[in-house]
Amino acid sequence: MIKDENGLVINDTVKFLGYQINNDALISYVTGLAFIVISIMSPLLGGVADYVGNKKSFMKLFNYIGASACIGLFWFSLDDLWFGLTCYFFGLIGFWGSIVFYNSYLPDIAFRDQQDQASAKGFSLGYIGSVILLIICLVMILFYDVFGFESESLPTRISFILTGIWWIAFSQYTYTYLPEGQRKGVAKTKDIFWNGFKELKKTYQKIKSSFGFEPYLRAFFVYSMAVQTIMLIATYFGVGEIQWAEGQSTTGLIISILVIQIIAILGANLASKFAEKHGNVNILIVINFIWIGICVFAFFITQPYQFYITAFFVGLVMGAIQSLSRSTYSKFIPEEETDTASFFSFYEVTEKVGIVIGMFLYGFVAQLTGSIRNSILFLILFFVGGIVLLFRLKAKTKN
Repeated sequence: MIKDENGLVINDTVKFLGYQINNDALISYVTGLAFIVISIMSPLLGGVADYVGNKKSFMKLFNYIGASACIGLFWFSLDDLWFGLTCYFFGLIGFWGSIVFYNSYLPDIAFRDQQDQASAKGFSLGYIGSVILLIICLVMILFYDVFGFESESLPTRISFILTGIWWIAFSQYTYTYLPEGQRKGVAKTKDIFWNGFKELKKTYQKIKSSFGFEPYLRAFFVYSMAVQTIMLIATYFGVGEIQWAEGQSTTGLIISILVIQIIAILGANLASKFAEKHGNVNILIVINFIWIGICVFAFFITQPYQFYITAFFVGLVMGAIQSLSRSTYSKFIPEEETDTASFFSFYEVTEKVGIVIGMFLYGFVAQLTGSIRNSILFLILFFVGGIVLLFRLKAKTKN
């Protein structure tokens, strides 16, 4: 990647497998591929987990895959780009694969009227944990000489190892207290995947027949396509489009992520309180309008302070929309259901297919026009579509 005297990228292509390709497009394609795999895999595994009753075991498996891949990014280099992209690929598989089973515990641990608050608290504690780790990594990078490092490069790479270890270590508390699942007394035979498929099919029929379930999934699919894509490309935008001072881009990006994580705690809790008073769908509509404003503002920014302002508002609506989307979906699940992994696998597939489409469209527009900014404006269309579908849902349900 080559930048001009103002810090803007003028050559952002890399050589991969013998081809010159835009680095933003390459990372978006790898991301999209990972989510395709997750989208195919998670519904079937969700059905198997519900049939056998071992969703905690699946969550552990994906957790350890993701954490190990994260640690592997310590050895990332442009000379072995395929290795870094492979670790990135499996890091995504591990994280998002585990989230399917993690989210499915929400209706298991909270009554329907508690789920907005429980979802907000879960996201808030997650953000707090990530903030603590980010501060540790940031201090190590900013004051690298105090820790005996010659430059910020090595502590930046060590941060990947710390993240992987942190991920594994703190998940043990979760595994200690969460129930395994509703076991049905079945043996793990060669028919397990067939039975998992039947469990998945049964869940799909319930979704089709339940009032409001499918319309909400459509709305979530459309607006989540934009939300998740923006969250994934935010750092690439910061690197390529913001005029950082020499050597300040890494620190600036970490500070921006820190701001997002801290403000997201506020966003998640505010969304829960407003939803209790004004209704989930109404608040989701308002949040989508705010996202449109953020996209318009982001199109024009070039300076670090503008990027920090954007990070503040992204954090506010990111925490709000993630928390409230999950709890809103959970409320559509029939109260008598005990097998929830299959239901949340559909939620995750809806989100992941949206990410695949969003990332590929982002990569295509970036490759075609050479500018991430055009991709961000393009994503506004999905927020508009989400708002239209949420208004239709609002006309059908009071949720």
